[in-house]
Amino acid sequence: MTQQEIATVLDQAAVEAKATAQMAKNNNMQLTEAYDIQKTAIDLRLERGETIVGYKLGFTSKAKMEQMGVHDMIWGRLTSTMHIKEGDTVSLDRFIHPRVEPEIAFLVKKDIDKQITMEELSDYYEGLALALEIIDSRYENFKFSLEDVVADNCSSTGFVVGPWLPIHTNVSDLNIQLKFDGETKQEGNTNAILGNPLESAVEMTRLAIQNNITLKKGDIILAGAATAAEFLKPNTKVSATFETIGDIQFNIQ
Repeated sequence: MTQQEIATVLDQAAVEAKATAQMAKNNNMQLTEAYDIQKTAIDLRLERGETIVGYKLGFTSKAKMEQMGVHDMIWGRLTSTMHIKEGDTVSLDRFIHPRVEPEIAFLVKKDIDKQITMEELSDYYEGLALALEIIDSRYENFKFSLEDVVADNCSSTGFVVGPWLPIHTNVSDLNIQLKFDGETKQEGNTNAILGNPLESAVEMTRLAIQNNITLKKGDIILAGAATAAEFLKPNTKVSATFETIGDIQFNIQ
């Protein structure tokens, strides 16, 4: 299959909420080609009127990197239709086999066309916020290779962002509980995100430059998962509690 054909299959799988077979092995897909397919699939979304609103990082856990046999993070694009307002209700019908995970989000203050340092963080980022990301692989049985998941836009599907907080808000070493109807399903710590979520905001600028992308003012950056992902269930209030900062939630019907 051509890259265009693979991108079209993945796009239709997302639109129709129907899983498809893995693509990488049978098409001898390399990682660089997977990112090309990701962009082509996103372009199909843009042709339908969606816009790019930010980027997400994956494999921000050292353990996950080792598990997948990689030495760097992966990244995907966020579009306008993925953005869910905090407190909104979302239908499970739009997904295939969705999971949710708590994250930290960052808001770009001004265009970034270089790799920044930690010391420059507040110059280029406006603020940070609690976030929940819905991931939903388009592949059967939620199974995929590294190249498959990258081509599939790193399973990007939906995200919720809470109120923006000052960029200097402490998000290091905070305990997190992911809850369904108030019952804790997953527990973790923000240090699972590269040792400190602020590192993700910095690393995103490196990855953007490497891929000829300018981070735009207003872009949202999802820093990576702080706990294991939990499968979503119907008629559920999904929330996350972040130590000392607060809560964020949305509903599934």
